[in-house]
Amino acid sequence: MKTAKVIVVPYDEAWRVAFEEIKKEILDAIGDLIVGIEHVGSTSVKGMYAKPCIDVDVIIKDYSEFDAVVKRLEAIGYIHEGDLGIKDREAFDYSNKEHLQKHHLYVCPQQSEELHRHITFRDYLRSNPEAAEKYSLTKQTAAQLFPNDIDKYIEYKSPCIEEIYKACGLE
Repeated sequence: MKTAKVIVVPYDEAWRVAFEEIKKEILDAIGDLIVGIEHVGSTSVKGMYAKPCIDVDVIIKDYSEFDAVVKRLEAIGYIHEGDLGIKDREAFDYSNKEHLQKHHLYVCPQQSEELHRHITFRDYLRSNPEAAEKYSLTKQTAAQLFPNDIDKYIEYKSPCIEEIYKACGLE
């Protein structure tokens, strides 16, 4: 059992602002090397309950510029962690980012299945309030049932996520 405090809170408009601050810092460092930056995950869906951590997907054309992206991100405090078992989604940790909201940073090539999944899931929830509400309630229940076990929290949410994947054509 992993002990990690699971906190799910109501949507906060500050998340959109926090994403823009993160995006600006990244664009300043690597804007000329990338295709775009997407706010994904529950914090990107207005009205959605979420863990207060911004999920950011940085999109590169392909891996030809990846080494340069890694170097420049390292120069501003990001540490490449590898794909963490997910193909075409490179994770980055960070240090000295107290001025930014807690966030997860991923770099994905344009053709990444994981990037496609993130954007499709987000866009489906944004345009289907009933699905977003159901997922929000599922997350709230999971956090109440498993406040100290992130693995059980994730396991509890999985059937709802799978249902949404089917509804938006991800399965």
